[in-house]
Amino acid sequence: MHKLAAPVAELLDFIAMDGCTDAQFDALALRLFAYQYANNIPFRSFCQRRGTTPRNVQSWRDIPAVPIDAFKVMELRSASPSLEERVFMTSGTTRGGTRGRHFHPQLQVYDLSMRRHFAQRFMRGASRMPMGILFPDEDVMPNSSLAHYLALALREFGSEGSRNFMTAQGVDLAALWHTLEAAQRSGQPYALLGASYSFVHVMDAMQAQGLRFALPPGSRLLDTGGYKGQSREMAPDAFYDALSASFGVPRSDCINMYGMTELSTQFYDDGNARVPSVKSGPHWIRSRLVDPVSGCDVPAGERGILAHCDLANYNAVTTILTEDVGLPAEDGRGFLLLGRAEGVEAKGCSMAVEAFVRATAAA
Repeated sequence: MHKLAAPVAELLDFIAMDGCTDAQFDALALRLFAYQYANNIPFRSFCQRRGTTPRNVQSWRDIPAVPIDAFKVMELRSASPSLEERVFMTSGTTRGGTRGRHFHPQLQVYDLSMRRHFAQRFMRGASRMPMGILFPDEDVMPNSSLAHYLALALREFGSEGSRNFMTAQGVDLAALWHTLEAAQRSGQPYALLGASYSFVHVMDAMQAQGLRFALPPGSRLLDTGGYKGQSREMAPDAFYDALSASFGVPRSDCINMYGMTELSTQFYDDGNARVPSVKSGPHWIRSRLVDPVSGCDVPAGERGILAHCDLANYNAVTTILTEDVGLPAEDGRGFLLLGRAEGVEAKGCSMAVEAFVRATAAA
């Protein structure tokens, strides 16, 4: 049996479950850690430098978190390269334009992860609905995880007439206006999804033309990815106020997806009536808040850098250290995303990257 077959089959079954216990999550996390330790050479070197091996890791919290910038300086993979693999790349808006790479031998696990959680958190029981996309498609951006994610949403959950409104010249505004006007008349809920900056461009065009829409009840919007220098920046309250006013969708139905190229699973909130909103994930991903230098959990209730253990990340590393600051949610489920690390916290993230590079170079 190909060495990938076992983890892929087990993960597909695990993701298909309705939930899991702490013990079940730990058991699979440790099996994946042993698999990656055996096959991912840079990761094994990092773990050995920290004195961490499959023999002394007791739970998912003990797995060393690899800084996301490590994806920019080396190949993190457990499987050998193949013609079938897909490579998702970061936007290159940080670290001097260097782009991180996430290697996927196949997309079965990634796709099931997306479909299962998207159905629950965005579709909310609907099997399909009319849907529009404000982001380039996969033919234009084959290395974009977001392009693939949105293409999946359109294909798996969009009803007849759903489409992508992005062209080589930008958003096809005339077609978008026509579609939104038709949605108003139909009374059928409509979904519009795209990068946060795409919504800013669309809202600016609406304001310039004196347009507003009132989409039917049950309509929803999904934004993701921030602004990345592609549009003017907007404070969260101002952004969701503008979305609600522009499209006639309550802020509680303006959903933000938090994801990243280095992960295979996404987080969602339950709308943005209040910001920051609580983000949470499905049963195959868990998060903790850490001090970026020590890698240890911060004291209960304190802010820290988010580290995620994503079991769907079977080929690279399950556990990554982000550069995002978070706070635990009051009910202990999920977290509040506060923004990018700055000052001492950002320096700590940089030091974590340097430590990873030194550990792998010394091996």
